[in-house]
Amino acid sequence: MQAVNALSGRLLKGKNIEGIHCEEVYVPSSDGEYQIRVRIYRPINHSGKLPVMLYNHGGGYIAGRPEQSSMMYERFLQSRPCVIIAPDYRKAFTKPFPAGLNDCYDTLLWAKANAETLGITDKVMIAGHSAGGGLTAAVTLRARDTQDVDIAFQMPIYPMIDDQQPLDPSRYMKAPIWDTAANKAGWNACLSDLHKQGAAIPAYAAPSRNTDYQNFPPTITFVGTVEPFYDETLAYVDALKKADIPALFKEFEGGFHAFDSAYPKTSISKAALDFTFDSYAAFYDQYVSPAECSMK
Repeated sequence: MQAVNALSGRLLKGKNIEGIHCEEVYVPSSDGEYQIRVRIYRPINHSGKLPVMLYNHGGGYIAGRPEQSSMMYERFLQSRPCVIIAPDYRKAFTKPFPAGLNDCYDTLLWAKANAETLGITDKVMIAGHSAGGGLTAAVTLRARDTQDVDIAFQMPIYPMIDDQQPLDPSRYMKAPIWDTAANKAGWNACLSDLHKQGAAIPAYAAPSRNTDYQNFPPTITFVGTVEPFYDETLAYVDALKKADIPALFKEFEGGFHAFDSAYPKTSISKAALDFTFDSYAAFYDQYVSPAECSMK
């Protein structure tokens, strides 16, 4: 995994997207041990302030870079204008929980504190796929608890939120890209310090352990039926709906983990991507839609 991360760094790190204003900043971590590399993406054909999206990339908490999600950034910005901030948070083999979550949350607080310089409004969206979806759910939970930031809506797409999935034989999954064995490795790395200490696993580490969904923001998500996160995503959506939280959800029969990004030209992936960005546009219009975002 270290080799994979090193290779992705050489291939992706600092790669820009044509037609989008891209920049990079370094944000101090709250523990003082790290400078968080944050990629910033904004449309070039808009004036005035824009809402902000914190996007957390996937990778099982052990891999990945913000740049791997460039297709997602393009589609988000084509659908509705915003400023995307994407942290290169610490992976679990570098420093386990809570480092990755703190890096994402620190990036969000940094954006709020520097709103004028960034040209952003107080309308905040959070999104991410897979482990990024798990971090999205965790950041949202933390923001709900602390009231540091008001989240307009969240998009934890097929989120990695339940560390107990690998321990449940009824949820065993052998499928492409990410299965139960990979899931066990990712969670063991993420929670390694807590396991060594014999500590309880908090909901900020594994958001499925949360039992209170009151005052959560509206939520968008989808999941394939052939992946380890299927049951936990259904349970998460069910808990939100029981708390009367607006939730747009769809499941895709036969979809394995990350099918939408691995094979984006297939009919099932096109349907999943259309659901993602159509739902984003609908929630944006309903919960964000700032008047000052005018198209030139």
